[in-house]
Amino acid sequence: MRKECELLGVARSTVDYQAVPEDPEDIRIKRLLDEIYMIDPCLGSRRLVTVLERDHGVKVNRKRLQRLRREIGHEAIWCKPRTSIPDHGHRKYPYLLRDLTVARPDHVWCTDITYVPMPGGSAYLCAVMDWYSRKVLGWAVSNTMETGLCLEALENALATTGRVPEIFNTDQGCQFTSAEWTGRLLNLGVQISMDGRGRWMDNVFIERLWRSVKYEEIYLFEHATVPALRGGLAKWFGRYNDWRPHETLGNLTPAVVYQTVPASPHNAPETATPKAA
Repeated sequence: MRKECELLGVARSTVDYQAVPEDPEDIRIKRLLDEIYMIDPCLGSRRLVTVLERDHGVKVNRKRLQRLRREIGHEAIWCKPRTSIPDHGHRKYPYLLRDLTVARPDHVWCTDITYVPMPGGSAYLCAVMDWYSRKVLGWAVSNTMETGLCLEALENALATTGRVPEIFNTDQGCQFTSAEWTGRLLNLGVQISMDGRGRWMDNVFIERLWRSVKYEEIYLFEHATVPALRGGLAKWFGRYNDWRPHETLGNLTPAVVYQTVPASPHNAPETATPKAA
């Protein structure tokens, strides 16, 4: 065994390692944390300890709770000092949507990543949305929160629509400041816009999408596998785009607005002219 490991260049400890499943109680707490985050994303670990014990009878110390929040990518929204400067290759871009009237489809696209609780672990969902019509143009699911997940959702959106936006808005997550992501957008000739740090309202439309998809699909059906999750999300996004009317769009569906609204801002219907938050 020792000689075989030397020839293969692997450590002996990895050969006999048996994967340990995630603690079911940790999975339950992550699910509760995700639901609470949809209600109030500003709660810190001290208040979350109180809320979990008061509302759900779950006693958990702060260190464990903070570890679980890091694993699902949650961070409380609060004002912070500017304590660091971006490294080379991780440039932060300015927010371009302030006081901008989004006048037509493909004027602004936006994207974000959200945590998806599952009975046996977790997954991550990334979606690309057209800001004007609210249509979900592309999405992807993975069990890791890496730049490749975001690029897959972007490529799906580009392939599905055959179009390129003028501005692409994201948060300042490491996936969206990476050279792979920004380089792809710059090669497409897209202007890059990024939310202010901790400013979830700057990307409010896709944040609202996460609330809908979680309460109407993810929490409701609790898909046990990633393929089952993909199937459920495909049905939900299809219904969201093609069937469900939106009051802010004059009770039209996102797909209809995206396909039929003229490119000229002078011809856009007034009821379907969302403004940046």
